[in-house]
Amino acid sequence: MSWTEERVEVLKKLWAEGHSASQIAKQLGGVTRNAVIGKVHRLGLSGRATPSRPVKRPPRLARPKPRIRPDGVSPATETNLDETRIRRSDQDAIVSALQPAPVADGEAATILTLRDSMCKWPIGDPADPKFAFCGRKSDCGPYCSEHAKVAFQPQRKRDRKRNDDEAYARRIAG
Repeated sequence: MSWTEERVEVLKKLWAEGHSASQIAKQLGGVTRNAVIGKVHRLGLSGRATPSRPVKRPPRLARPKPRIRPDGVSPATETNLDETRIRRSDQDAIVSALQPAPVADGEAATILTLRDSMCKWPIGDPADPKFAFCGRKSDCGPYCSEHAKVAFQPQRKRDRKRNDDEAYARRIAG
């Protein structure tokens, strides 16, 4: 398709009337919106009679009203919160189960004595001159078995299944 004098005149007229490039392309036929934009640019047409018409959007719907509680359901109160709170002794038991056994005096390692096969669990405040690392033998990874229990959480069931599937696929591909 070539830009004839007649088509250019129609383009100029429609552009001056404020039609969009898409609308002009449809009326001319055989040209794309981008072709119209390119021709308008090359012709130096900038002034428009009216800006393109904004798209009318439907009004926003009002937010739904908050749900009303069914009968028999009450907001949280001090009495039913007490039932769900973990007793202090239970909390202490949970925390102590997560804490690893203390490091024996001769096992702690400084940054200078730390080796690849040693546990790198930090002990104390790094700003303290007595700061050290656990130093026990690490089985695999950066920590000993005690600190690995604290540092790493068990895989979620879905992740574990995906890893098993990937391992199975690798064995078959072989």
